[in-house]
Amino acid sequence: MISIQQASKSFKETTAVDKLSLEVQKGEILGLLGANGAGKSTTINMLLGFLHPDSGVVRINDMDTSREADKVRKLIGYIPENVNLYPYLSGIENLDYFCRLAALKYNKSDLQEILLTCGLEERAHQERVEAYSKGMRQKVGIAIAYAKKAKVYLLDEPASGLDPLASNELSALLKKLASAGATILMASHDIFRVREVCHRIGILKNGSLVKELHSKDVSANELEQLYLEYMKN
Repeated sequence: MISIQQASKSFKETTAVDKLSLEVQKGEILGLLGANGAGKSTTINMLLGFLHPDSGVVRINDMDTSREADKVRKLIGYIPENVNLYPYLSGIENLDYFCRLAALKYNKSDLQEILLTCGLEERAHQERVEAYSKGMRQKVGIAIAYAKKAKVYLLDEPASGLDPLASNELSALLKKLASAGATILMASHDIFRVREVCHRIGILKNGSLVKELHSKDVSANELEQLYLEYMKN
């Protein structure tokens, strides 16, 4: 579903992504680990079609994300690190609004069920988002992506602001989506979460994929040591 072949992207004198190649298959979760500036967000923005690679090819479901961005985005559920919501609308109103923008119509009970599935307590559904914590806003963002019933999910630090319980709930949800056939690419700093959730892990440094491995082949501690070694060298 996701295919990146020798993609590069530069901003003036800075190379953000350097001849990156990776594949993510249907039903698979790939986690990208890397420091700030490693190229994780640039990679996701190329997949979304917001940025065009200077060279190479970026495809989702065999469609070029630069040339067919509108078609590609219909397949994608996107969860950014900082979810932008309308502060004077409630959580359920925000979810309803963004669903309608995507031509999805849910009744109130369905919207409530989606929010509950994504970890937002029922008491908060009718509260204005301006009173939400960052973690609560993040759960609404997760709900918006989940409601889309997407074939591909792109996540940029999705657990940002979530407490450990909510992070575990997110992990369970991602595994459920993958088992149902979704393709998931998750960029994160959270080594433990990536190890627990993802089938494969890639380490990005200076825009290049310097290591790729199966999560079952490494413990969280071993992954941490491996990651630190690559960051030092």
